[in-house]
Amino acid sequence: MTYDFNRPDSPYAVDTVDLAKLNTLNTVGTISYVLHLIVAVSALIPGGQFGPVLLIAALVLDMVKKDSACGTWHHSHFQWRIRTVIIAAVLYLVTVPLWFLLLFPGWLAWICISVWFLYRIVTGFMRMNKGLAMEISS
Repeated sequence: MTYDFNRPDSPYAVDTVDLAKLNTLNTVGTISYVLHLIVAVSALIPGGQFGPVLLIAALVLDMVKKDSACGTWHHSHFQWRIRTVIIAAVLYLVTVPLWFLLLFPGWLAWICISVWFLYRIVTGFMRMNKGLAMEISS
């Protein structure tokens, strides 16, 4: 059953300030879900043609939209994704020389980084589905 929160005679009516805040949170939540999916897809194809492009796009969107989530539990998810993408990008760049030595060390390093990357994204996605903030140490 759904309720019409806009009707003043509804027992669940909220004032317009609360409704605007709920709409903003809903928008931020949708953006956060989409960014989690973009980062997860790019983690699966780190060396592919679209992997780095998706990561850069997600990183830029995260940085731009992070301020709109300030003061909500969504803000911690934006910080979590930004940190995860930056750390993964640095690790991928540092391990590029392994590809020049032999194929196997580079392949093994990127598999390990991708597994760690996916673990971080899935952890964030699961906590976001539960409506929980990420536990980030400063």
